[in-house]
Amino acid sequence: MSYFVAILMGSDSDLPLLEKTMSTLDSLGIKWEAKVTSAHRTPADTHAYVKDAEQRGCVVFICCAGLAAHLGGAVAGLTCRPVIGIPGDGGPLKGHDALLSTVMMPGGVPVATVAIGSAGATNAGYLAAQMIAIADPALYERVKQDREKNAEAVRQKDKALQEKLAQR
Repeated sequence: MSYFVAILMGSDSDLPLLEKTMSTLDSLGIKWEAKVTSAHRTPADTHAYVKDAEQRGCVVFICCAGLAAHLGGAVAGLTCRPVIGIPGDGGPLKGHDALLSTVMMPGGVPVATVAIGSAGATNAGYLAAQMIAIADPALYERVKQDREKNAEAVRQKDKALQEKLAQR
């Protein structure tokens, strides 16, 4: 099956943050496409895109927005596919408003919400991969290998620290 992840942003100003999501998906060999669409300014366009993306094989939607951050919730109301919300880190409340808007969904319409900002953007890619990997053993192995590579990087940093401390 040919599938992809849809990455939706409320504004093109979200692109620098979402490049972390895109890089994560790229590194795991997952196809994606991105679109600027707004829950408030272009609701009909958002609706049309979600329905079209589903028909074309979208298996996970990743939505990033700041301030009121209703994009994830609006998309979740349109699909039964998993939706991951990334709270943008801008605005006067540094993303805390976006976090609450994204995470506070009514029962039965979930949005899996990751951390505010950069870490959340990276983790959204990993979470989408883990969801897809349930039915894709090859992807599961790529995710597992990536996790092992990250663990080894930490071990190497500790080794360097221990060597530095031993010289004191």
